[in-house]
Amino acid sequence: MVKEIGFIGLGTVGKHMALNLLKGNYRLTVYDSQKDTVKELVKAGATAAPTPFAAAKGRDLVLVILPELEEREAALGGENSFLKGIDPGTILADMGTHSLEATRELAAQAGKARVMFLEAPVWGTKEHAANGLLTLLVGGDPSLLSRCREVFSFFALNIIHIGEIGEATRMKFIVNLVQAELMEALAEGLVFGEKLGFKAEKILEVLESGGVASPLFNAKGRSIARGDFSRNLALKYVREGLQAVQKVALQHQLDLPGMEAALRVYDQAVADGRGEEDFSAIVKVLRK
Repeated sequence: MVKEIGFIGLGTVGKHMALNLLKGNYRLTVYDSQKDTVKELVKAGATAAPTPFAAAKGRDLVLVILPELEEREAALGGENSFLKGIDPGTILADMGTHSLEATRELAAQAGKARVMFLEAPVWGTKEHAANGLLTLLVGGDPSLLSRCREVFSFFALNIIHIGEIGEATRMKFIVNLVQAELMEALAEGLVFGEKLGFKAEKILEVLESGGVASPLFNAKGRSIARGDFSRNLALKYVREGLQAVQKVALQHQLDLPGMEAALRVYDQAVADGRGEEDFSAIVKVLRK
């Protein structure tokens, strides 16, 4: 039974995942380079760890959700890395969105340390995380997932087993592609409609009445109409997701013209300094 959990990475989504785990009365030890966020978790009942090593040591389950470069450092960066601290027999769940190569490398290193490994990239925004409504794509041993399902249910509404290690990462590429292109399509529709003299609210009313209605259009369309671009899912991460899709498409000699067009818009948004804003801020590129 999982009681002791180490949590490494308290970013926009990770912080709320950790807060929801505390509601489940798990003994949670957390690590992040942002000390103010760690203090917030400590006030909520978590224990702070000074290093990734300390966060992983002696736990039943270790959850990691970090950008790829930060995760490599936390996993493999010497004596304070979590792979040095994690005990044989512990479950390690990698919940970040990474390249297939990085996922496989971490799985191989976990295997050498006799650590049980799941890839479980999360899909969702800060609001999804705060309300326990994330989607979790899981690759690895189904019986291992069964042992973690109760823990995961505190922050994920949908827990989908995709297949073997690597399968969930590949599925996340598809999610990243479609999500980014939907946002770009919505932004274009709103800007085009505004030029034709319509208010965003009227455009959204029409879109939501027919076959293109979607939760993303509703939530992001309303926030764009309000001029609210506060970070829910960082634009820079959506762009990184598209860059990963582009790399995989090239490997498969696959032409994805919609992805290339959307990526140019996200590239420009980051160049304009909007990487830390919500990914709906790409509409500002089109409004120039």
